[in-house]
Amino acid sequence: MRRRGRWDNWVAIAAGLALALSWTWHYLLGFPGGLMMVLGLITIMASTISITRPGAVSSEAAVTGAGVLAFLLPWLLAFTGSTAAAATAWGLGAVIAVLGVIGLVSARANVKRDPELAWGNHMPQSV
Repeated sequence: MRRRGRWDNWVAIAAGLALALSWTWHYLLGFPGGLMMVLGLITIMASTISITRPGAVSSEAAVTGAGVLAFLLPWLLAFTGSTAAAATAWGLGAVIAVLGVIGLVSARANVKRDPELAWGNHMPQSV
């Protein structure tokens, strides 16, 4: 059985899972912890879509956006004083954003090579 998807999608799923669960070991409760969990879940969901649709540029853009937002989160929500939580957000946010950019490049190449891999080209067939 062949593994589906690119390596960057699988690593993004792992990083998204770590981001989604990180509030539990940092005890970052309230809105900042909830937003870290939501951004991690968005990363997992978008990466799963990218595995099933290798030409979905929109899902790779969502991964990139979630990574950038996770990176900026400690400054936006003012939890830079919690060093462990801020370092986790900065590190995982940067990793997720870089993986999203790598995925964007790969997805665009897949669409150029095979336009059937894109979202818009899958039309239902009438019988």
